[in-house]
Amino acid sequence: MPQRFATIWFRHLITDWTVIERPDLKGEQFVLAAPERGRLVVKASSSLALANSIEVGMLVADAKALFPSLEVIDDKPGKADELLEALAEWCIRYTPFAAVNLPDCLILDITGCAYLWGGERAYLKEIVVKLKNIGYDVSVAIADTIGASWAVSHYGQRKRIIDVNGQENALLTLPPAALRLDDIVLERMQKLGFYQIRNFINMPRSVLRRRFGQQLLDRIDQALGNAIEIIQPVQPIVPYQERLPCLEPIVTATGIQIALRRLLKMLCGRLAKEGKGLRSAIFKGHRVDGKMEQIDIVTNSGSHHVEHLFRLFELKISTIEPDLGIELFLLEAPVVEDVDPVQETLWNLSGSADDVSLMELLDRLAGRAGMQSIQRYLPDEHHWPERSIKVAASLTEKPETNWRTDRPRPVHLLLDPLPIQATSPVPDYPPMLFRYKGEVHTIKRADGPERIEREWWLEQGLHRDYYCVEDQFGARYWIFRLGHYDENNSKWFIHGFFS
Repeated sequence: MPQRFATIWFRHLITDWTVIERPDLKGEQFVLAAPERGRLVVKASSSLALANSIEVGMLVADAKALFPSLEVIDDKPGKADELLEALAEWCIRYTPFAAVNLPDCLILDITGCAYLWGGERAYLKEIVVKLKNIGYDVSVAIADTIGASWAVSHYGQRKRIIDVNGQENALLTLPPAALRLDDIVLERMQKLGFYQIRNFINMPRSVLRRRFGQQLLDRIDQALGNAIEIIQPVQPIVPYQERLPCLEPIVTATGIQIALRRLLKMLCGRLAKEGKGLRSAIFKGHRVDGKMEQIDIVTNSGSHHVEHLFRLFELKISTIEPDLGIELFLLEAPVVEDVDPVQETLWNLSGSADDVSLMELLDRLAGRAGMQSIQRYLPDEHHWPERSIKVAASLTEKPETNWRTDRPRPVHLLLDPLPIQATSPVPDYPPMLFRYKGEVHTIKRADGPERIEREWWLEQGLHRDYYCVEDQFGARYWIFRLGHYDENNSKWFIHGFFS
């Protein structure tokens, strides 16, 4: 498939925006101006002002002398760049690859996109009509190269859609300025009588380089497709993305669900062929008013199971506000991972129903409460209790060691031990009672001590003597004395709770 590019040239970008913001200026003669070297200079002219020869760079005083009723508005530096950035993001509904081309253009890589609108002519017409309805006067063109589409959009008179491999013929009758050359080169060409590209395009390259420099050759090669021209999209391209434009704006939850299911089938089919599953996905809806609605999900393991993923999204569909309607849906999977074929058999009827239920439960909990609400722990190769467990990165991570089962361990281990007041009249015996959070616990049963030494290669300090104790209410605790017994200065701590 040949590459195709569209250039959108905003003829009066900043003044069109000014009229959109101030409708009372429509049909009026005005300029945007800013001080320069102590004088007020025209930075942008409305279409009516341009028709009356009030051009950029003209002194405001001279313009006011010609047209006393001319309205002068303060220019906002950087506003044009900001507008182009926003318009490029708006154009993402037509292609995932939209880039800004200063000072007043957008470049769209529309390869493989136009057929969704019924062809390039209908595709171009929709863009022009919608921008015109917003209030922008634009000139557009489509060609195989960025250079050719830029040239035709700015200087073309008739045909705006250039046939595949037809860029050279389209350039022949255009002026040298269509090649985006510097003013010095253009002035030199003007003096030599090169008024059209046909006058020099077939001249020997050595002659052109000697007279006009390498820039001319580079621009010719870019326009003809002999050199690659790189542009930077306003949003990074997501490798796993599917798009679904709508013939009519979607305003109902049922329509949104149908669009989501279709996109999931498309994306999951592609992931399945590549042996991958998504770990996160974003469902976006571009509204008619230019705003975007989106919802996202995360999974505990890679999956390309359509029904499961749809149920996760279904929990959040009610938060989407279509307003006047959504005209483009996108489904992106920014995070994917390889999927073990054995893992995917869980979704088949032959798989374990318990495993399937667990996966669904975890993903639904994450969808409602967030991934931070679910943690999986694995044993770690440490004796010191705080370091003996670690958080698993995923459900598929394997433990490096086995859980310790030869000695009792609490089901709830405190992150940091809390000090308690305890009485222990006999060395190496558990205390008779202890006070925790203002409540006295009389110990009825106890087991221990279990001495745990510090890991000297990590830190220095005293050992701990742990006891499993049960109070008068039947509650069980894991407490320890820090260091050796001291009748006057023994320090006790609570570290965990048993079930």
